[in-house]
Amino acid sequence: MAFIKEEPADFRIEEVFSLKQEDLEEQTELIEDNEVKEEMSEVEDKNHVSKIKSGEKPKQKDLEKRRENKSFTCNQCGKSFSRKGHLDVHMRVHTGEKPFTCDQCGKSFSRKCHLERHMRVHTREKPFACDQCGKSFSRKCNLERHMRVHTREKPFACDQCGKSFSRKCHLELHMRVHTGEKPFACEQCGKSFSRKCYLELHMKVHTGEKPFACDQCGKNFSLKCYLELHMRVHTREKPFACDQCGKSFSRKCHLELHMRVHTGEKPFACEQCGKSFSRKCYLELHMRVHTGEKPFACEQCGKSFSRKCYLELHMRVHTGEKPFACDQCGKNFSLKCYLELHMRVHTREKPFACDQCGKSFSRKCYLELHMRVHTGEKPFACEQCGKSFSRKCYLELHMRVHTGEKPFACEQCGKSFSRKCYLELHMRVHTGEKPFACEQCGKSFSRKCYLELHMRVHTGEKPFACEQCGKSFSRKCYLELHMRVHTGEKPFACEQCGKSFSRKCYLELHMRVHTGEKPFACEQCGKSFSRKCYLELHMRVHTGEKPFACEQCGKSFSRKCYLEFHMRVHTGEKPHLCYLCGKSFSLLQSLKVHQKIHSCVKEYMCFECEKTFISAYSLRLHERIHSGEKPYKCSHCDKSFIQSSTLKTHERIHTGEKPYKCSHCDKSFIQSSTLKTHEKIHTREKPYHCTACGQHFNQSSALHTHTKKHHSK
Repeated sequence: MAFIKEEPADFRIEEVFSLKQEDLEEQTELIEDNEVKEEMSEVEDKNHVSKIKSGEKPKQKDLEKRRENKSFTCNQCGKSFSRKGHLDVHMRVHTGEKPFTCDQCGKSFSRKCHLERHMRVHTREKPFACDQCGKSFSRKCNLERHMRVHTREKPFACDQCGKSFSRKCHLELHMRVHTGEKPFACEQCGKSFSRKCYLELHMKVHTGEKPFACDQCGKNFSLKCYLELHMRVHTREKPFACDQCGKSFSRKCHLELHMRVHTGEKPFACEQCGKSFSRKCYLELHMRVHTGEKPFACEQCGKSFSRKCYLELHMRVHTGEKPFACDQCGKNFSLKCYLELHMRVHTREKPFACDQCGKSFSRKCYLELHMRVHTGEKPFACEQCGKSFSRKCYLELHMRVHTGEKPFACEQCGKSFSRKCYLELHMRVHTGEKPFACEQCGKSFSRKCYLELHMRVHTGEKPFACEQCGKSFSRKCYLELHMRVHTGEKPFACEQCGKSFSRKCYLELHMRVHTGEKPFACEQCGKSFSRKCYLELHMRVHTGEKPFACEQCGKSFSRKCYLEFHMRVHTGEKPHLCYLCGKSFSLLQSLKVHQKIHSCVKEYMCFECEKTFISAYSLRLHERIHSGEKPYKCSHCDKSFIQSSTLKTHERIHTGEKPYKCSHCDKSFIQSSTLKTHEKIHTREKPYHCTACGQHFNQSSALHTHTKKHHSK
């Protein structure tokens, strides 16, 4: 910001007057004569009083003689004189007669002695010299007054403020500060001044007279003192130094204004908001905030500004001028302050620290915005949905959600984004750039946040816990999705069958049931799958991989769920109960198939024999009877089977494996069904009874044989 100069009229003129006192001597001749007479009379009175105090009594005859000598009285003002000649000279005051004229300049005087003193102006004769500093004067009275500079004598004191002066005329001029008297008025603008010389200086504003020119730059000034002050710009002279910080100034007034920085003095207060300022001009500029005045308008775009310097800075937007360049990276800036802020990028300086969390920032405005994190302040609200934001820019970005605006388009695929940063991240899809690498496993990511989330895999950190079941998650979004398990929320519904899902991805996968889409194909057998995970599980059929092993019997499985189901063989757990017959099942799918027995629903029909089945799996097995397909071949003999489970049971004949051991005796069996039948011998359980005769059996096949033999007709 440009330095704003502020020089009150009286302050500037006093400075000028102090510098030009010698040039005004001839203008104050009459005042000085009167002052000398008054001072001499005061001295005579003091001498007279001192004589009385010392015991010297004046003679009566001398007093009477003095009274008689003052016998010549002025008939206009009543003043008396001892001599007629003195009266005649005095009358010239009333008549205005000035018989003594200077032959060089034509100026007239009422007394010859005044003319003689005046001639010293032309001859430059100064016969009265100071014995201390050598300065010379044209009058003795001027020398006597000058001596007070050395003696520091100030005999004339103000009775209101106590300030002292070396001359009586200075005291009289000072009294106008208290009385507010300004007898000298400008005829053109009406402005009033306390001194005539101030008025004369002011008149140069109207006349435009600037007789003092700088010989270096040619700039003109109305006063010589202004030229002298201006010369300090070229000489770089700064004689006024601050005793607190050492900063120097070319003018005393600038130093006085600067001292308010240390004292904190702000004498100019706004009447509307109470804000205070150290300078009057700052207050005047501040008032434009309340009045809304913006007198400086841009000619190109019409934008208005409250200050001229703001307009000049704004013009760089149109001109593209960036005069401030970074010496490290070469980046240019339109303002010096922008360059200074930019340098903190290189220096990593962050001088603004949060007193709550200790986080530091390079700019004060960033700290103020950060504080809203602690205060929770969100002053910018959306008018459509009511959502609030801590920053105005966030609200503007949010409004694109309602407007659907996506101004940033990808040049390669045409996809559009609401934010530029989203487009930049999207471009990494095309470039394959993954600049963020994990130090532990080497995996790379396109975003830093993805890397931070990935690190939780190594650290095991799960900071988001469910309040209802205590389950923890590594991401907040996972917790939000998990909460739908407790709330039962399923916001994504299928338009074709009405089935609802808790996640959008589940709905998209479900839609492949209707479309029949199976985009993931096996390269070995050509079988297709609707999900990639299904293909990965299928590949274990070809690779024979079974990573999930049972700790009790050592049996391995290709899927974790198969191992969990298998563990129910050892635990005997059957959590799925049929409410119609009371039968329990270890698998939910087995229960669903079983319940179709009670409902007599057989929706799957064979087109060869029109036989119906409860499940599609049963139909596929049945169709292999017609087609003769036996895809599961024994590796020990040439025998083939329709089902893989039948093959596994058969292979145990060759291997001798009997994994199902009786808990009551040491007998083992190849099949679990054979073990169950055997255990009924120990428990004497006979769950199958004949409805005709009431006889009980331990196997369903025995009941079937009994019914066919004794009760069939």
